[in-house]
Amino acid sequence: MTEGKRQIIQQLLSEYEIETAEDIQNALKDLLGGTIKEMMEAEMDSHLGYQKSERSDNEDSRNGYKTKTVNSSYGSFQIDVPQDRQSTFEPQVVKKRQKDISDIDKKIISMYAKGMTTRQISDTIEDIYGFDVSEGFISDVTDKLLPEIQDWQNRALSSVYPVVFVDAIHYSVKDNGIIRKMAAYVILGINRDGIKEVLGIYIGENESAKYWLNLFNELKNRGLRDILIICADGLTGMKEAVVAAFPKAEYQRCIVHQVRNTLKYVADKDRKEFATDLKSIYHAVTEEQGRKNRDAVTEKWKEKYPNAMKSWTTNWDVITPIFKFSSEVRKVIYTTNAIESLNSSYRRLNRQRSVFPDSQALMKALYLATLEATKKWTMPIRNWGRVYGELSIMYEDRLEY
Repeated sequence: MTEGKRQIIQQLLSEYEIETAEDIQNALKDLLGGTIKEMMEAEMDSHLGYQKSERSDNEDSRNGYKTKTVNSSYGSFQIDVPQDRQSTFEPQVVKKRQKDISDIDKKIISMYAKGMTTRQISDTIEDIYGFDVSEGFISDVTDKLLPEIQDWQNRALSSVYPVVFVDAIHYSVKDNGIIRKMAAYVILGINRDGIKEVLGIYIGENESAKYWLNLFNELKNRGLRDILIICADGLTGMKEAVVAAFPKAEYQRCIVHQVRNTLKYVADKDRKEFATDLKSIYHAVTEEQGRKNRDAVTEKWKEKYPNAMKSWTTNWDVITPIFKFSSEVRKVIYTTNAIESLNSSYRRLNRQRSVFPDSQALMKALYLATLEATKKWTMPIRNWGRVYGELSIMYEDRLEY
């Protein structure tokens, strides 16, 4: 600490008779107000071309002060803003119509990113900083994200993504005064460097082949030319849209969802054993062995759970692509690591907000949650070198775009 700082602290302690941390806050607030006023006085001197105590031939001159309330990180306080007769003075330290110097916009967006509602944010700011921020103001602040979101949704993509996951998460959203469930479709890609990347988030449309084809065409318009493997749950129209948009792509039914949907039919006491039996299907060395294991599992449980295994037969054509790959590639496709960590961030929004006021509010929350979750995505997924090598051989020339 310099000698100058020591003297300032000593003067501060002496002037304000500081005894508590709250006294320090009040002293700093008072000093901040005085400092801003002095800086504005200096700005006025520069604007007029002469100091307050000097004479001048300038037609413009000082014209008293206007009191203004300002919000800061230390709370609210009043400042006296110098005025000039011609009203041409434009203060810079606190601009005209500026009522906040606390960088509150960033704080609001940070709280919104953590899933807080506008009411919760308003209450928190009042508790911490001592000034009122309306819910309308908070909505206006977060609306500043909309052009940024649009740019993000329209950004250029890589020409090839070896693996792409499509998943849906449902939220309660107000729509024309009625609360209804609305799906948020998340498209997650693994690029050629093995880095995860959210390609886009789409809200609300009914699932259909036309919807998915429009969405895939949008990705193609952003530069995407090819996908090797598309992994998704049984979303309506997905298979037909994949064939139309990316005819060379492998459409793989998501094994994780397939297992979850099967276990819905199973009592808790049998789920562990049933799940182990299902592993014998998708861990099989060959498709033929997988089919035999599927039939064996069906036979074993058909009397107790007659409907549980039906989807394994119905969807067998979109389950079987996994058998052509090694265990390393299979893990990329059917393990939940790639998308579950992201989904946990999205599901947290459901726990924190029972209902979103509209789809735009949901989109803002999902975008901020995505930014937060993807900060750590700087390294390739595990064993990516071996996975990429295998895909390069199996899909010759398609990774060279």
